Amino acid sequence: MDPLSLPLDCLISVFTFLDEDDLITASYVCKEWHEAAETPWLWRELCLHRWGFCNLSQLLSDADRYTWKRYYLRRSSLEMSMKSGRSGGDYTCKSLKGHKGRVISIAYLVENNTIQNSWNSAPIVCSASSDGTVKAWDIHKGVNLWSSSGQNPLTAMFTDPQQCVVGAADSTGTIKLWKGKTGEELASYSSGSSQSTLLFFSMDRSSFLMVGTALGSLLALSSPLLSEVSRHVVCDSFRLNVLLSSPDKKWILTASKESSDFSPKVFWSQSVCCPVKDEDTVCLNLPVSGCSAAVFLPSQPARLAVIHSEGLGNQKALTVFDLSLKKSKYKEEPQAQQVESFKLDLSHSHSDMILQAKGNSTILVTDGNDLKVYTLKGALIANFKDHLQPIVSLCVDNFRVVTASRDLSLRVLTWRNDRDKGLTLESQYHLLGGSHTMSRGFTQVTCDYASIVASVESVDGKDALKAYVFNS
Repeated sequence: MDPLSLPLDCLISVFTFLDEDDLITASYVCKEWHEAAETPWLWRELCLHRWGFCNLSQLLSDADRYTWKRYYLRRSSLEMSMKSGRSGGDYTCKSLKGHKGRVISIAYLVENNTIQNSWNSAPIVCSASSDGTVKAWDIHKGVNLWSSSGQNPLTAMFTDPQQCVVGAADSTGTIKLWKGKTGEELASYSSGSSQSTLLFFSMDRSSFLMVGTALGSLLALSSPLLSEVSRHVVCDSFRLNVLLSSPDKKWILTASKESSDFSPKVFWSQSVCCPVKDEDTVCLNLPVSGCSAAVFLPSQPARLAVIHSEGLGNQKALTVFDLSLKKSKYKEEPQAQQVESFKLDLSHSHSDMILQAKGNSTILVTDGNDLKVYTLKGALIANFKDHLQPIVSLCVDNFRVVTASRDLSLRVLTWRNDRDKGLTLESQYHLLGGSHTMSRGFTQVTCDYASIVASVESVDGKDALKAYVFNS
């Protein structure tokens, strides 16, 4: 039988053996082949085979605009750009200037966390500075959208994309909240702490701001009103500078990097955000000493990894716990079951090490200039030595890892599932941040699905942002 005269169903069945390039080529043969090659089901299978999961909401709601073919071609093109990183072709870079002091924090207010988002919205990034201002930036256009009025030097910042608000704390302990779209001030609260650690927290459709103070207290404030909900003394005289929430939003970790003897403490979030009169707060001290870094593993509801002191000297170990709540007739008892524990072979032992995780069993640790990747069992998967100066910030998502260094470069690495080795990380390329005569290196980095934003410390004290937007 002439292949050009096959029925449509037969053509579609044959085309299931083609990859995307062959499908596109086949679509130019004739009208019948074009109709078969454009079948949404074929492109849907290609998408699910390559990525395993795709967000269907927009594809199903507007099938004329968001087709499976368009999804596949745009996402694969974007990932190719992010993987190769050719200047001018794969991405554009914009310098965002306007601060008159050091940038102490950057965060996305509007982010493209899926390929569908990148069709509709331009990402907005907020930055806070020692010049006392918060600024919002459209990183596609490279323009400042609004700036808060100057006040005391800012020490911490957070963003709440769901409510579209930005919050920051200054050196006097004043915490303020602004509308993300306009910069209009919404609320103010005085914590009395010269150094505050901020964690935005959402639970049961209610939003809260957790504040760690310089004197070791944990405050829970409602958002966006900033009214005090509860207050808890965690550690005396040490700054509470580690605040994390679990993926299931049921646990809050508190710790101080300033004491090697203080044990990290976890709180059951319900008892912090919705305290009941005359009932004790549900909390637990973890059975380790000190906390150099911590992270909740993103694919587990409440699996926590902590780097802590081990034995004499500066030896560090990483211990993993699963947190749970045992309920009896009269009380609720928190429990921390140790899953794994192993010693870390680190060249540099200091409080600035960074700990991140991917999935439920992959751990990333910075060690001076190096990035080390471990399994949950403590096996060293990889040790990357791409930087000439210490890594100061780390961003991890499902596609890539970006490291920022004082050597004024960002290193981009990408994940790959190897049939024999399992999950592996591959070093790809550098993104450069400018001249060493004008800058002292990168200080922070953050990413969304299609962009990377980093802060650069300037020699003249007026820090800038570098925004790398990838093309699809």
